[in-house]
Amino acid sequence: MHLPLALANWKMAMTLAETRAFVAAFVPQVADVWERVDIVICPPFTALHTLAQALEGTPVQVGAQNLHPGPGEAFTGEVSAALLADAGAQWVLLGHWERRRHFGETDALVNRKVHAALAVGLRPILLVGEPAGWHGDARTALAQQLEHVLMGCTAEQVATTAFVYEPEAAIGGAEPISPEQVGIGCDFIRTWLGERFGLEVAQKVRIIYGGSVTPEHVAALLTQPGVDGLGAGRKGRDPEAFARIVRRIVERNAPLHRSEGGGA
Repeated sequence: MHLPLALANWKMAMTLAETRAFVAAFVPQVADVWERVDIVICPPFTALHTLAQALEGTPVQVGAQNLHPGPGEAFTGEVSAALLADAGAQWVLLGHWERRRHFGETDALVNRKVHAALAVGLRPILLVGEPAGWHGDARTALAQQLEHVLMGCTAEQVATTAFVYEPEAAIGGAEPISPEQVGIGCDFIRTWLGERFGLEVAQKVRIIYGGSVTPEHVAALLTQPGVDGLGAGRKGRDPEAFARIVRRIVERNAPLHRSEGGGA
């Protein structure tokens, strides 16, 4: 049994003062349910340490939004996996469509980042989904992407990873994709992982949906049994809205106890 996952990606927003204010407003609203859900907040690099300090003593976890895989240190302006871990990150988002769209990231580069994260104990949160304008079966695009970004990973490593199904077309839209499409995407990811890495791994990982998620959409999106939680962007920066998302995830799917390894 594993806990559901609630993810907030703050993107390029939130000052240090706003970070501290968010934590002060958010924590009291979820303190009675946070043992029944894994909450991961991914701030910009500048707020990583501040957020980690503000959340100290709570089970809310911190993730980074990206890393540079190196090797070495001579990369001015970049941030390594080791530095992220030192700043307090436990997770790292990898493969976001905005990184692919604006910075030309490829599956091969994402794969290098996955291995760099794992090497220092950071847990990857891998974002996968079909590109905008894709006219074929979404499962074909997902299979190709998963094959490339997980190349060289062991079953044990994949078991520590979380997955976000987020088609590119869903980013920044007024509405998320249909619950039925969410279910198809998440179910396929789990099926593919089971065929490649074994049923135990497929059952252990969390597979969530991200893309234009608001509190009003949670109930419909979570009608699909294979969806283990949700990721929020804009609403993830609003303490009241994100708390409502967290609480609705718990109401829908609340395991009785944490799994071994802290809800992995």
